[in-house]
Amino acid sequence: MNIVSEEELFGISSEAEFKRISLKLFRFQLENSAVYGSFIKNLGITPDNVNDYRDIPFIPISFFRDHEVYSSQSKPATTFFSSGTTGTVRSHHSIADLALYEKSFTNGFRLFYGDPARYAIMALLPSYADREGSSLVYMVKELIKQSGNNYGGFFLEDEAALLRAVDNARRSGLKPLLIGVTFALLDLAERHPCDMGDVIIMETGGMKGRRKEIIREELHAILCKAFNVAVIHSEYGMTELLSQAYSSGNGLFSTPPWMKVLIRDSHDPMSHTTADGSSGGISIIDLANIWSCSFIATSDLGRIHHNGAFEVLGRFDNADIRGCNLLVG
Repeated sequence: MNIVSEEELFGISSEAEFKRISLKLFRFQLENSAVYGSFIKNLGITPDNVNDYRDIPFIPISFFRDHEVYSSQSKPATTFFSSGTTGTVRSHHSIADLALYEKSFTNGFRLFYGDPARYAIMALLPSYADREGSSLVYMVKELIKQSGNNYGGFFLEDEAALLRAVDNARRSGLKPLLIGVTFALLDLAERHPCDMGDVIIMETGGMKGRRKEIIREELHAILCKAFNVAVIHSEYGMTELLSQAYSSGNGLFSTPPWMKVLIRDSHDPMSHTTADGSSGGISIIDLANIWSCSFIATSDLGRIHHNGAFEVLGRFDNADIRGCNLLVG
């Protein structure tokens, strides 16, 4: 069933196109996802009440932990699981079409960073790479494959090998790009401070219980000093999404055209805005989530900036600490 073509989805170039596809997917997922359909029915909302994407009800992200949020009639191709922490129930995201996920993260990466072949992509993700079902690991593996060179790869906790790979990539004329979970980057900064002024260092959040949580500004200051870089890049993604936002510094994230961040009133979960300066709960429209749910109310707190850029301010109290990009003061 061709609900939205890839040309439509990844060719969005206007607010009107985003609105049209959002409403189309809302009606499709309302009818085809038992969980989302029940959620909407219990709210007493009908499609006739919804004429703008800001009016669409956003499903709480916890539903991915407790329910099967799925809109396809076919058997899932795979299931991604959140990293979670010891003793917590992990969220799961059933994926009907892996090729769609690959298209989404590839187009998103190319939009912000260009051709992966320009880079030696190195991953320092020890808490993710040693388990099955990580959407982040799947994405990074595929981007490394697309880079078409052998200078990158996963280094787990082999920091010496990572530093040798950075030097080898430099000599080959490639731009090193290091993507790492927060605690692993801090470990590297403490044990091997060095000049990485020519390296893109991208943190993807997550202390995984290994260290005390710190605010993003403090983290970036530590990493900038240890590696002699001007800014730290960031990736904002999560198991429940098929798209990612990126920050090229200062904790300000931008989304690809098929993804949008809205701010909801902390006291009125049905009230959403995209107005500059608004702060509150982060809700995300990910139109690549055709076969699950494109409208998700996260546990993150944020603020909208100019042109739809956003920053993450923290988490709601008592929300599970999971592997999405978040640093709590």
